[in-house]
Amino acid sequence: MLGGDVVGAGRVSLLGAPGRPAVTGGQVAVRDYETADEASWLRCRVLAFLATSSYDDVWPVKRRTDLELVAAGGDGVVGVLDVSVPGEGAVVETVAVHPDHQRRGVATALLGEAVRRLARCGVRTLEVSVREDEPVLSWLARNGFVETSRSLHVYASEDEVGTVVSARYGLTPVGAFLHARIERETELRQRFERVHVCRGMVRGLV
Repeated sequence: MLGGDVVGAGRVSLLGAPGRPAVTGGQVAVRDYETADEASWLRCRVLAFLATSSYDDVWPVKRRTDLELVAAGGDGVVGVLDVSVPGEGAVVETVAVHPDHQRRGVATALLGEAVRRLARCGVRTLEVSVREDEPVLSWLARNGFVETSRSLHVYASEDEVGTVVSARYGLTPVGAFLHARIERETELRQRFERVHVCRGMVRGLV
């Protein structure tokens, strides 16, 4: 795993100190995440996810990764991109743009900066998992990602969970999040109200 170098108070940078921040339209600059960004980062992420199938994936604190980029302007953080780098293949952990700043090239600018740094360090591929959110799928395709796998994300409600989960020690399950093979899609859609197709997509960097 590639480590981070401290390049300033509260600031972490992967692959050495960054160059001059990239600027998108509207004077939004792409730069490294700083610890002071956390509250703004969390707001950006949750607002971006509200209109997607991951609307309930809410974090109370930021989870740290190897490469952490933000797009920031006068309103604070308006775009985020986090990447983990376990080896020659990197994985996008979070990519999100505030609703007021979508369709302005923010995500593309973040991705471009990430790809530049990762390729410079010899990372060969960049992977991402995404559900059936058409705008996101289209953006990934335009930026060179191709689908390599499919699986299912299944949410069992309080009424449904008893058919798949048994509890011990006096506990009562009230819901569950489950993974399943894509071959079971028809069967599971008949049994559960909320089922998502999750696509694994990959882009080569060399």
